Amino acid sequence: MPNSLLYALVFLVAVLYSSAGFGGASGYLLSMSFFGIPANVMSSTALVLNILVSTVSFLSYFRAGHFRSKLLIPFLLTSIPAAFLGGTFKLTEQTYFNLLYAVLTYLALRMTFFPVLSDKSDWTPRPVPLWAALTSGALIGLLSGMIGIGGGIFLSPLIILAGWGTSKQAAASAGAFIAINSVSGLIGRITNGTFSLGEFGFPLLLVGLIGALIGSQLGAVRFSGANVRRALGIILVIAVGTYWVNFVQ
Repeated sequence: MPNSLLYALVFLVAVLYSSAGFGGASGYLLSMSFFGIPANVMSSTALVLNILVSTVSFLSYFRAGHFRSKLLIPFLLTSIPAAFLGGTFKLTEQTYFNLLYAVLTYLALRMTFFPVLSDKSDWTPRPVPLWAALTSGALIGLLSGMIGIGGGIFLSPLIILAGWGTSKQAAASAGAFIAINSVSGLIGRITNGTFSLGEFGFPLLLVGLIGALIGSQLGAVRFSGANVRRALGIILVIAVGTYWVNFVQ
């Protein structure tokens, strides 16, 4: 069963992820996976934590003036129904963990070896093609609902690499995107009877909220998201590397 180490990990994840505009679901899932927690409890708890942490993160970035609606609304048009659909899928334990760690492996490599480019003073954002926003929103939303993440960790790099916004603007959009998609995915789980927090869920929510209040303020005002994502990438590389070694053996 979970112990104080899990609560410490959740707090750390909330601080780090919220400072970069993320909800931290992938980190919560990774932390809980080491304690023998059932998959449905893991994904449900991660979704609720995502809602709390990403909402706090979005509000911090919004107050700092980094939010741009054009970097959020088009993606939500398809991600919301897709996240709901993904949340209704019932996966076996083995399928769930294989899919989870495949995604975490991608995130680890993406954040470690392909860091976000620094914003340039003379840089001008590109317009966001509607077809690209709708397609990517649907894909991100479906995957988010299936494995219990908000999807912002995919959306934020996409916005920056495509040249649609700055890292701070991407962080603000990611926070709102994560919160809304997490609510949609959570509704899907409740509707389909796959929602369960477990006896330790509420203490974890409190720990995550405290971490988000600290991390989001630091990220919106003081830190750059790029360095935080690099640190998270290194942590994920070590963790998922351990999992895949054990899986192969």
